[in-house]
Amino acid sequence: MEVSRIIAEIDAQISKLRQARELLAGTSETTGKGPGRPKGSKNSKAATSASAPRKRKLSPQGRKNIADAMKRRWAERRKLAAKSSAGSK
Repeated sequence: MEVSRIIAEIDAQISKLRQARELLAGTSETTGKGPGRPKGSKNSKAATSASAPRKRKLSPQGRKNIADAMKRRWAERRKLAAKSSAGSK
């Protein structure tokens, strides 16, 4: 027998065995399904957004504390910038 004919017969046998395995396992690799959520599933964006946690609200006192802290931070930066620009002249 020729080598190419033997290889062709082996490939045919492998193909038959794969088809038999798919039938026995109940799965098919040629279904064409791709990655991702299937169409019509119940896990849509609307369902997930309804169960999303609510945003927390900042109290007026908390907002004032943050504003004061930022003002102090920028004041320190201005001082450092003034010192570095005066020292480099």
